[in-house]
Amino acid sequence: MRMCTFRDGAGQRLGLVEGDVVRPLAGRSVLDAIHHAVPAATGDPVPLDAVELLAPLRPPKVIGVGHNYRAHAEEIGIEPPSEPRLFAKLASSIVAPGGPIVHPGWTSELDYEGELAVVIGRRAREVPPEDALDAVFGYAVIDDVTARDLQRTEGNWVRAKGGDTFGPLGPWVTTADEVPDPNSLTIRTWVNGDLRQEGSTADMIFPVSELVAFCSRHFTLEPGDVIATGTPSGVGTWRDPPVHLAPGDVVRIEIDRLGSIEHPVR
Repeated sequence: MRMCTFRDGAGQRLGLVEGDVVRPLAGRSVLDAIHHAVPAATGDPVPLDAVELLAPLRPPKVIGVGHNYRAHAEEIGIEPPSEPRLFAKLASSIVAPGGPIVHPGWTSELDYEGELAVVIGRRAREVPPEDALDAVFGYAVIDDVTARDLQRTEGNWVRAKGGDTFGPLGPWVTTADEVPDPNSLTIRTWVNGDLRQEGSTADMIFPVSELVAFCSRHFTLEPGDVIATGTPSGVGTWRDPPVHLAPGDVVRIEIDRLGSIEHPVR
């Protein structure tokens, strides 16, 4: 299933995306579906292109993973990490799949990172890797927007990764039963129509099951938590010469089976 949070003339609602229509469900966001299973339908289907897609949910917490693709570690010139490198990405950074990303005045090196987002479906603590995917509700597309100058100069990445609008998420959450292997998906990122990233989640150093298990060993994962699992090679700051985002740019990120998000920089 593809579950979305949308807004139309009736306000904000939970919906089930079926082809080119949305079937309204009881509830206001995908978080309601995670907590209460799939709610009942509450009205007639509405055209998908007639509604505004919102961020599917406001996560209790967002966990980022750094340097988790072999090709990305290679382009940076570092050795692959021996264990996942985690950072906190503030929940207030999450915005609708259409953005916009707001370019703040305190950075001159704003960058994109197309990533697979893992949405947790149940409370998980010390889950072994072989059982970890059972804790996953579904998957989505996320742009882990990053202020590279702050990331480079500050040991703590909260400002670099957690700015307002630094996390476009969506376009919906595809439930885990539709994605039997989250480490066999292609990720592509375009900026102004120029293909910048094209990689596979198979290139992850730590696959989704290991990331969920690792996180759960150090803190409790709660329903609705989001793990941004790292980005493939091709980010702007490591191009030659570097190319950073500027107002007027448009970022599009697509992942097989999950759809695409597209957002302008304002």
